[in-house]
Amino acid sequence: MTVSAQNIDNLKAEAISIEERSPFQVVMMRFVKHRLAMVSLAVMIVIFIITIMAPYITSFKVDELNVNNYFVPFGTVDEATGRVHYLGTDNIGRDYFSRLIYAGRISLSVALLSVLISETIGILVGAVSGFYGGWVDAILMRFVEFMLSIPQLPLLLIISSMLLRNENLIPIPEAVLNFVGKIMLLGPKDARNAILIVIILAGFGWLSSATLMRGTILSLREQTFVEASRSLGATDVWIIFKHMIPNAMAPIIVDASLGLAGFVIYEAALAFLGFGIQDPIPTWGNMLSATQQYMFDKPWLPLVPGLPIFICSLAFNYIGDGLRDALDPRLKL
Repeated sequence: MTVSAQNIDNLKAEAISIEERSPFQVVMMRFVKHRLAMVSLAVMIVIFIITIMAPYITSFKVDELNVNNYFVPFGTVDEATGRVHYLGTDNIGRDYFSRLIYAGRISLSVALLSVLISETIGILVGAVSGFYGGWVDAILMRFVEFMLSIPQLPLLLIISSMLLRNENLIPIPEAVLNFVGKIMLLGPKDARNAILIVIILAGFGWLSSATLMRGTILSLREQTFVEASRSLGATDVWIIFKHMIPNAMAPIIVDASLGLAGFVIYEAALAFLGFGIQDPIPTWGNMLSATQQYMFDKPWLPLVPGLPIFICSLAFNYIGDGLRDALDPRLKL
């Protein structure tokens, strides 16, 4: 049985096209095939765009009161100004839709900043621990294991209570306050509270990424490219940052995407229990907390802030699942 010349040409063209694909293209092709991940990514892009455009989408300020118009129905028109309360108002007459959008901007910003800081710390600690081994690895990993053995939520509550009541314990530069305030549309005092929450969440969030990075570095440090770099006179810092960390980023990327869901829930839990950012600054957590005493008369009320928390957490988890499959070198196209 012979193969036609046309089939041979087609096979050659396919082989050439496969060889020409970059690692990024291969990862993207795998990720696109994960339908739930793509839908979740589209949903999160829409949510991020809405929260970024909050000052232009909303027609009410977050602290603007509509006296004697408490818990008005969805779509109620303000007779004085003609503006629409798309999701009604809360227990003191504030527009629910405006507060929900601004709350999303703050909650998601806290989660993103917490992930960036925690993953950076985890990458550095894990890389140093795995590369050097010995007593350095023993000290760092025993500390990580000790921290992981402690129930995190009670510790988060204790530390957040201490820091939020004693703002001078951690001095924060004015430049950082202004930067975070512009991102979250907050004043200096409220920006300080948001930064403290980020520090608290990031202070416990780097543990998992450190263990992941260490495990990957342990499998890479004996590879031939590391020995080749050493023979060429490369320093340890150069090897870690130039070769080790870039080749160990796949599990960290997945951990970061999954960590976003966890940080959204943790921030909401802290605010819900009264240890996070508090009213009148809106977050999904404190908005959910404010509905407790009215939820039996108005059972739909907790769904307004609760549904975005659920959607974002689910979307981040599906995105992480898609990234895990896309970055797995054992999977075929």
